[in-house]
Amino acid sequence: MYPAVVVKEVVVVKEMVPPSPLIFDRRLLRAHRARAAALGPSTFLLERVAEDLSDRLAAVLRQFDRAVDLGTPTEAVGRALAASGKVGAVIRAADGCYGQSVGLVADEEALPFRDGSLDLLVSALSLQFVNDLPGALVQIRRALKPDGLFLAALIGGDTLTELRQAFAAAEAEIEDGISPRVAPFADLRDIGALLQRAGLALPVTDADRLTVRYASPIALMHDLRRMGAANPLAERSRRPLRRKTLRRMLEIYAERFADRDGRVRATFEIIWLSGWAPHESQQKPLAPGSARQRLADALGVKEISAGDKAGR
Repeated sequence: MYPAVVVKEVVVVKEMVPPSPLIFDRRLLRAHRARAAALGPSTFLLERVAEDLSDRLAAVLRQFDRAVDLGTPTEAVGRALAASGKVGAVIRAADGCYGQSVGLVADEEALPFRDGSLDLLVSALSLQFVNDLPGALVQIRRALKPDGLFLAALIGGDTLTELRQAFAAAEAEIEDGISPRVAPFADLRDIGALLQRAGLALPVTDADRLTVRYASPIALMHDLRRMGAANPLAERSRRPLRRKTLRRMLEIYAERFADRDGRVRATFEIIWLSGWAPHESQQKPLAPGSARQRLADALGVKEISAGDKAGR
């Protein structure tokens, strides 16, 4: 007789990570940028961002041997880096759809850089069209050397709020429902949390709001085409925009957002974000309870306990 053998079935369940939602049609975005290059691109926002980036980099007291300009549609940021005197080699990594030369054809959603290979990575007005922004930030942090700097500007959530409101009101009034006409962009508070989630140290975010005046909403829409910023949403309506809806949108825009001279306003919000790849030399917050001196002693005042405060 042989002893009974009990076989237990072991089931290994592998957790599946859901894919990132497809918000932007990246192929359509590249087509929009190629069309903008053919029309003659409108680059005033990029030129402004490049100038601001140069000023921000000037405040950083160190040199960067190897830098990458990631996804910026034009050469404006690359020129600013070269003129800063703080950067050695500058590699421009982009899709090349604006008709300008790039050092490396790259997609912001799948970076081709080795871990710990870059001293500086910058990006201007590109990362807002990434479907998986948290994943892109993690890739950026991995590509940086310890104590490497990430500095970027992207379009914020208040951008084109006037156009969004006018389209929504016109469609609600004339058509059966509202369709997505203006892309949703990240909020300033969300960006700060994403930097920390990606593992970047000393994260900083701030916003710059710019109001641009146009002769009409149509002039604004033409300018957006020349920026390569026409609607790139994957869930955009495939139906042609009805003339009646367009006319009503133009009326609502002029009623709500026109100045006395008849020109209309358009808001552009630029969110700035920066963070460093972790390094032991960086400042770190003290652990709770590690203070060696009471705050009252440092201020030269008498400390009152919570109980005494309640009694008074």
